[in-house]
Amino acid sequence: MRFSEKWLREWVSPKLTTDELVAQITMAGLEVDSVDQVAGAFNGVVVAEIISAEPHPDASKLQVCKVDAGEAEPLQIVCGAANARPGIKVPCAKIGAVLPGDFKIKRAKLRGVESFGMLCAEQELGMAEASDGLMELPSDAPVGADIRAYLVLDDAAIEVDLTPNRGDCLGIAGLAREVGVLNGMDVTQCAQADVRQTISDTFPVTVEAKSQCPRYVGRVVRGVDLSRPTPIWMVERLRRSGIRSIDPVVDVTNYVLLELGQPMHAFDLNTLQGGICVRLAAEGEQLTLLDGQEIKLSPDTLLIADQSGPLAMAGVMGGEHSGVSGETRDLFLESAFFDPIAIAGKARSYGLHTDSSHRFERGVDFELQHHAMERATALLLEIVGGNAGPVIEVLSAENLPHLPSIQLRRDRIKRILGCDIAEIEVENILGRLGMDMVKTEQGWHIVPPSYRYDIRLEVDLIEELGRIHGYNNLPTTLPILEGLSPKREEALLPVSRIKQVLVDREYQEVITYSFVDKKYIELLTPDQPSVALANPISADMSEMRTTLWAGLLKTATYNLNRQQERLRLFETGLNFIKEGDELQQVDHLGGLIFGGAAQESWFGKVRPVDFYDIKGDVEALLSLTGGASEYTFEPGEHKALHPGQTAEVKRNGKTVGYVGALHPSVQKSLDISQKVYLFELVLPEIRRRSLPEFKELSKYPEVRRDFAVIVDEKISAAAILKNVRETAGSLLTNLVLFDVYQGANLEAGKKSIAFGITLQDSARTLQDDDINPIVDRVVVSLKETFNVTLRE
Repeated sequence: MRFSEKWLREWVSPKLTTDELVAQITMAGLEVDSVDQVAGAFNGVVVAEIISAEPHPDASKLQVCKVDAGEAEPLQIVCGAANARPGIKVPCAKIGAVLPGDFKIKRAKLRGVESFGMLCAEQELGMAEASDGLMELPSDAPVGADIRAYLVLDDAAIEVDLTPNRGDCLGIAGLAREVGVLNGMDVTQCAQADVRQTISDTFPVTVEAKSQCPRYVGRVVRGVDLSRPTPIWMVERLRRSGIRSIDPVVDVTNYVLLELGQPMHAFDLNTLQGGICVRLAAEGEQLTLLDGQEIKLSPDTLLIADQSGPLAMAGVMGGEHSGVSGETRDLFLESAFFDPIAIAGKARSYGLHTDSSHRFERGVDFELQHHAMERATALLLEIVGGNAGPVIEVLSAENLPHLPSIQLRRDRIKRILGCDIAEIEVENILGRLGMDMVKTEQGWHIVPPSYRYDIRLEVDLIEELGRIHGYNNLPTTLPILEGLSPKREEALLPVSRIKQVLVDREYQEVITYSFVDKKYIELLTPDQPSVALANPISADMSEMRTTLWAGLLKTATYNLNRQQERLRLFETGLNFIKEGDELQQVDHLGGLIFGGAAQESWFGKVRPVDFYDIKGDVEALLSLTGGASEYTFEPGEHKALHPGQTAEVKRNGKTVGYVGALHPSVQKSLDISQKVYLFELVLPEIRRRSLPEFKELSKYPEVRRDFAVIVDEKISAAAILKNVRETAGSLLTNLVLFDVYQGANLEAGKKSIAFGITLQDSARTLQDDDINPIVDRVVVSLKETFNVTLRE
């Protein structure tokens, strides 16, 4: 919201400098983004009238003008502006004037013709970034008057960045109310009596979408004269608020929007057919907007229509043929309340954002429509004349927002703010904010005003008290902590412990958006249906992620493009899995590595990471559960991973994740230059851990036996070890794989696997008679199950 400080001070003018006012409203929660002077620093510029304009004798693009600048004799000024012509009034910088940039006006000779000053455009006065010609002033501008005083240019344009809950401050009236409350001052409101109707003409209005449009107010105004110019004071206020002047009717509706916060629209009455109908769009309907853009309307879009079809997108933008033109003589004015839910996101879904949609999405005062209609009508009659008909209203009271009754307790104020606020101050603050109050034994019953959608709870009222009382005036106190620490289940591994292990292994944690580009979903999880956002922030954030790899790969690409040759990343977060009509949100842990296996150093060339590096990192995580033997890595398939370098991680036979190399086709599609390895695990599954149990250490010696067996190369070492673990019995205390060999002295298609078993009893020393049966069982089981051959 951008506004003129002078305009605000007409409503309420505290004895504060501009800087002090800006600091005050910022501390009250209305953050000021910028403060700009409405014109550059200049002096010596006056209102002048061009008496004559003759072609320059030696330059086709210049004119020699005689100018009345309020002096005894007309000034001769050479000017190159295309719109310089007799009869218009323009700013004139006389000799000795200083323009922005310390540009001094001197007597000059242009192509042999003397010039005694300069006729100015808005750009030359620091009032615009660019100008097409001279700044034309109203015909009644007093010749010789100082232009700074005439246009009241000693003013600042202040822009505030309002949070979505403060739609009540999207108008001078709301901002003035805030400043008045902060300074304990009364606000000089815009007094607007009802305009006397001079004709009885009305236009029929039907509201079919009552819940989306609970209140619609309209009025016919006949006999307007759009050839009349918009007053300079209104043009300037619009300009300082970032809105350019178009024509008197549009300027008035924009002015009321800025002043009161109520968007309005004016239709050319003679182009309307049958009557106004507020309804939802029909399937396949189209609308050409004021900016010429043609859009296909979705069925949930609220429209203003007549018998010929859609006229405007309600609360967003008018249609191409809904506005007024130079030939318009009769108007139909519209002022409506649209439900914020009905408007929210509609403009963005069509790639639009307007001042109107910005306000309706945040909530417009549902009691403001009549006042705005009277204000706009009065301004129109004053500027373009005409005759006003009666105000008509279509109301669905049951669909208007409900104003809650809130109990505000005195002790609750102190408990939350940490200090006492005097009752008289509480009542003064809330009263000036527009609250209805009834005093009770414990405090007050409060009903918020219709323009404060954000006040629904007691804490909202207390926030208002703290905000207006001043955050800097609240004492610094230690919080009162209540309750116990949250219960921590010992059988669940803390996520922080998992993260720390990864950090210890040189990983860095990242947090990426849950919204991702659809391209990543199609590449990484093509068989998994995703959830599309109804109102995405941008096209590359249109889907809810189904895998953490989407964000990790995007981050990896970003780093690779910035010469980062080695990277280890991990992230924890939700994946959004669609199962039928249900949306499952499951916590996952994902990781990514590429580059060297170690940091570059002096002792030799660093090898690149491979599958076993990332598998080792995953094994380190799984060992935290105290049940590493419950996990297996089995050859798997995943659309995003390399077919020959993909392992499915299982816990007791249940899949809990995947680890492997990124599929070459995916790597190419994402334009990643290095080989990337990834893992993703279901976090709740790997957090379950075995609790430690006391077991007395045996004082008797261990016995180790080593085995080397020849097996088919397709048989995994994990399968061999699993069989040994199941066969060896309770005396087995350790099992280790120490060699896998393929090559010379072995048949083709065979490999050698060597492992050692450690046996120990807690009650006695093991003898050969105890050990040999175990060894025999292991060998026999391996031969029967895998057809192994013992290697000499």
